[in-house]
Amino acid sequence: MENGARVVVSRSFADFTPQATFDIKKCDLHRLEEGPPVKAELTREQGLQYYRTMQTVRRMELKADQLYKQKIIRGFCHLYDGQEACAAGIEAAINPSDHLITAYRAHGYTYTRGVSVKEILAELTGRRGGVAKGKGGSMHMYAPHFYGGNGIVGAQVPLGAGIALACQYQGNNQVCVTLYGDGAANQGQLFESYNMAALWKLPCIFICENNKYGMGTSVERAAASTDYYKRGDFIPGLRVDGMDVLCVREATQFAADHCRAGKGPIIMELQTYRYHGHSMSDPGVSYRTREEIQEVRSKSDPISMLKERMLSHNMASVEEFKEIDIEIRKQVEEATQFATSDPEPPLEELCNHIFSKNPPLEVRGTSPWSKLKSVS
Repeated sequence: MENGARVVVSRSFADFTPQATFDIKKCDLHRLEEGPPVKAELTREQGLQYYRTMQTVRRMELKADQLYKQKIIRGFCHLYDGQEACAAGIEAAINPSDHLITAYRAHGYTYTRGVSVKEILAELTGRRGGVAKGKGGSMHMYAPHFYGGNGIVGAQVPLGAGIALACQYQGNNQVCVTLYGDGAANQGQLFESYNMAALWKLPCIFICENNKYGMGTSVERAAASTDYYKRGDFIPGLRVDGMDVLCVREATQFAADHCRAGKGPIIMELQTYRYHGHSMSDPGVSYRTREEIQEVRSKSDPISMLKERMLSHNMASVEEFKEIDIEIRKQVEEATQFATSDPEPPLEELCNHIFSKNPPLEVRGTSPWSKLKSVS
């Protein structure tokens, strides 16, 4: 059957629309004369690529949920399902050489920044083959130009401003995307970072992923002003539909151009939604109704919306999407096999990589007589 489907796909390949233009939601603006365009072009290749990215993140997160419930993944675990359009849209609008730093809901960005599902799941299960050698876990994964998840609420924002300062200092025309949630948006350190970034005109895109709840507290109960895109005051801002990958892409492109033109920082608020609770220890239904979650899923799911758009413009076939889904499931299953069979890192590697390019040094253990070694 599968082979038959494949033949049909290849035969009708030429009949697909190679490119289409879509109307997208207008952004709300703060201190800006004009904003991102209200139409977005999408090629068939881009559409399939965005679909594959978002669907992979979705499957990976659902697998993490399953492994957590089986007690194979332990400790902190914050899932990204529902918010995939944010990661996919941002990545589509910046270069791999640009920089990105986020909070602890980091699995999606780790994947879009180029880390394989296998290395992410193995990191979640604390195995040697994980992206941080099994020693970082859910909140601490890194890749080139990706400065990780950060476990302290809001702490990544000053770091992101610092990365933007490095870009400016090196004059490399790169930008830093600095992400935080609505829960972190009331932190004092954000405003200190805004101030420095504005004074020094740093190429920093501050992005608030507003998923409506900071842990179990709705934004209305936590913030006197929920217009997060205006809270940079003297910094221009945009409020964007964070459930539409094309809206996010166009807005990020606009923001990146703003920064590269030397106009200083810009703030983006992405209005999005998380399907899971805050973390795996939060069932996520005590402060919001199941109906609310169901409504978002049925009306504005980022993956379904992209798929519907492409199908309605004859840019792909239902069979093609099914094939991609089967392929992704297989990829996630294989990654799971690896993540559950790979060995845990041995004790003697516990202290390795404390420093980079350093001669080996002795590290004191929990008692004066337990000696460990750190190798770079």
